[in-house]
Amino acid sequence: MLEKLALIEARYQEIDRLMEEVASDYQRVSELNKERLELEPVVLKARQYRQSLQSLEDARALQDTDDEDMRTLAAAEIEELVPAIAQLEKEIKAMLLPKDPRDDRNVIVEIRAGTGGDEAALFAADLYRMYIHYAEQRKWSIEVLSESETGIGGYKEIIFLVKGKGAYSRLKFESGVHRVQRVPATEASGRIHTSTVTVAVLAEVEEVDIQIPESDIKVDVYRSAGAGGQNVQKNSTAVRITHIPTGMVVACQDERSQLQNRLRALSILRARLYEIEEQKRMSEREASRRSQVGTGERSEKIRTYNYPQSRVTDHRVNLSSYNIVGVLNGDLDLFIDELSMREESDRMSAVGESDDD
Repeated sequence: MLEKLALIEARYQEIDRLMEEVASDYQRVSELNKERLELEPVVLKARQYRQSLQSLEDARALQDTDDEDMRTLAAAEIEELVPAIAQLEKEIKAMLLPKDPRDDRNVIVEIRAGTGGDEAALFAADLYRMYIHYAEQRKWSIEVLSESETGIGGYKEIIFLVKGKGAYSRLKFESGVHRVQRVPATEASGRIHTSTVTVAVLAEVEEVDIQIPESDIKVDVYRSAGAGGQNVQKNSTAVRITHIPTGMVVACQDERSQLQNRLRALSILRARLYEIEEQKRMSEREASRRSQVGTGERSEKIRTYNYPQSRVTDHRVNLSSYNIVGVLNGDLDLFIDELSMREESDRMSAVGESDDD
């Protein structure tokens, strides 16, 4: 590990030198600075680790002295340093793990009402607002790509883009079935209903990441279904793209121009196809892999929002919060941090197993 850290620090120092040499080339400096910022946390942790190892070596050397007080102080220092060094090693190993190349990308989030009719659609709107609040906390921006409203404040489907550093690394854990248990406002008898909403989180991909031949798509244009009056489009600006090999259909009508709707639809299609390819690659490494969203049935769930108990439970890590209002206002880090740590632990275990082979 020390050899690997030495190579990283050498590259870090080389970047400093290169940045001075190409100071007038703004684009190159920007590229180098981005790499430098990615390496910096590892370099700082490595320096702390080496300093701690040296302190431990010095303290152990003092154990051979004739001075009893010095031996006592050395023993106390060793007792502190040994667990601290072990923790540093764990942190550095985690930092050295290969990262998902998608982690820093923007994400396309698709929310769809599952079982439960109008109540599921209303909860889809609640989840959309929850992600808006979370994005605001992270200083991310949100842009709606496509939406299908129910007319009572709910969504049959809403697709939106979240722009911001690390968006995928945090929101990828939201993929799956979200179950809600509550008394609908329209329920006169006060019975608790159970409904579901599916969430899919897709990393935004560039055209160079996945190319779609024109021969693989069928494009239909039609008039946007506006809210009435002046909002109804007189021209055919809405776009529906069908991916012929898979039968996948993407429709966008929220932009005013046909070109903009086409670009948005292609962006969503690329993200979905890229995710399919990623899942294929992952399935080759894993014998069994749960699908990202499932069917939307009540039995398939990653998280339950229980209103009567003010409880939100993430079933993947068996963790509950009894502040449902806070969670729906964007306080998701309790769950995301735990899921992130579990993913990191799984990756470390996988690396350890591969090292043993």
